[in-house]
Amino acid sequence: MYRYETHLHTSPVSKCAKKTIGESLEFYASLGYDGVFLTNHFLDGNFYLRDADLPYAEKIELYCKDYEDGLPIAKKLGIKLFFGVELTYGGTDFLIYGLDKEWYLAHPEIMEMKKSEELPFLREQGALVIQAHPFRDSSYIDHIRLFPRCVDGVEILNSGRPAFENEMAELYAKKYGFPCLTAGSDNHRAGDCPLLAGMECETPLHSVADYIARVRAGSMRIFTIDRSKDVNQ
Repeated sequence: MYRYETHLHTSPVSKCAKKTIGESLEFYASLGYDGVFLTNHFLDGNFYLRDADLPYAEKIELYCKDYEDGLPIAKKLGIKLFFGVELTYGGTDFLIYGLDKEWYLAHPEIMEMKKSEELPFLREQGALVIQAHPFRDSSYIDHIRLFPRCVDGVEILNSGRPAFENEMAELYAKKYGFPCLTAGSDNHRAGDCPLLAGMECETPLHSVADYIARVRAGSMRIFTIDRSKDVNQ
């Protein structure tokens, strides 16, 4: 079985992350994963240079640095590294798969769009849009926001969130009949993360487009790994 992390943050690009891309790749390679999707916080979220007075294109270059730095590391370790993005609106997050650096460089207008405009636009451009941890409830989030008409699916299992939030996400997804249901770890700490979740399949993924096609077809499965004993020892 081939396993993939679908929701990963690394330092320094994600300001809240504690581990580098190298440390993260080494961790997942040690567990026998076939690949990881790097989904750092985008320019609208907890990006480490969000408030810096820099041109949009320069920010995109810096945003992509962890991914680009990680490619030779991944090759050496024998693990695949795929590019993704996590968009943010007031603590409501969306995982975006299928658009690359060149696409983001060519579309600075997305920074001026409302999420109700941006998300459908990304989907029109071929992206898979997944609302991450839709029922996350934290002190810095003033209210829970749902975008059922703007996404392809829902992250129904986020191993960093309480079980009841994941249960609500799964119920929401099933009631609305979303075709795309995913799981991920939302890992900010590499090997210090006690619980992992992701997607697995019987044959290896070849590209992000391959992942999108399989998620849409429902041919990938959710898995979890409990490492709490290892982390606490």
